[in-house]
Amino acid sequence: MWRSTCNFLFFLIFMLLLPACDAPSEKQIYEKKLVISTNSWIGYVPLYYAKEKGYLDNLNIDLIVNVSLVEAADVYLVGNADIVTATQHEYRMLSRSIRDTVPFMLLDRSYGADVILSNRTLDQIKRAKKIVAYLEIDSVNADLLRDFIQRHHLDEKKFVFINKDQAQTQQLKPLANSTVVIVTYAPYYDKLVQKGFKIVGSTKEMKDLIVIDALFTHLPILNSESKRLKALKNTIDSAIAEINREPQKYYPMLRGYLVNLGYEDYLQPLKGIKWINHPSDTLLRRIEGLGYEKENIIK
Repeated sequence: MWRSTCNFLFFLIFMLLLPACDAPSEKQIYEKKLVISTNSWIGYVPLYYAKEKGYLDNLNIDLIVNVSLVEAADVYLVGNADIVTATQHEYRMLSRSIRDTVPFMLLDRSYGADVILSNRTLDQIKRAKKIVAYLEIDSVNADLLRDFIQRHHLDEKKFVFINKDQAQTQQLKPLANSTVVIVTYAPYYDKLVQKGFKIVGSTKEMKDLIVIDALFTHLPILNSESKRLKALKNTIDSAIAEINREPQKYYPMLRGYLVNLGYEDYLQPLKGIKWINHPSDTLLRRIEGLGYEKENIIK
């Protein structure tokens, strides 16, 4: 009887101690910090949410928020970040310099949240002798403007292209004596619309051009940190679900990342993206030609 009781107590103590041995803390698992370079964009709100809730801290992941797509890519390019958020345009640019860069997580597709603004109507733009275009030249902005010019049969020789980041672009005014075109995106276009610029085009009308935001990293990091990146994927999926379920509840913690948009102005550009964090096989086949290899995409 005594021996049975001792055996039972020993077994009970062993079972209680077992989880502590098998499940070290998050800090012990993820000793190396990973850094994500990103920028202010409505499609990246799950990352801001995860940062504010402490979920990224649990994974020992830090977030650098930049003022433009190009700046975010440059931070990754010089080695100050391990992961970068980008579209396929920035991916093409990065992969020329860092050949082991691969996409591993899809976030969203722009469906109206990237816009082309002007102080003129489309007919007035067509008749203008000179058009000043402001954009992030080394970003997907260039693809959008090229599509706009081709789709509306505009004369590219009339354009003067000026490179500006989004903080600089927000200072522009719709002057009466010039024809101005601005390529921008949410959340930045809201203040420009308030100044009097009108939307003359967006990704919603672009049938052939697909703009996808994704997370990219070095292939060795994807292989060595697969467990943590899968945990990040689960975190992002949960963040999207929570934000969609109660947008007003979580808006206050996100507005600082989105140039302090008002709540209604925050909701509107959210309608201009489509979450693709659970990509279909059809979409994955379509974007393989852009360098998005299915085997690297965490689903």
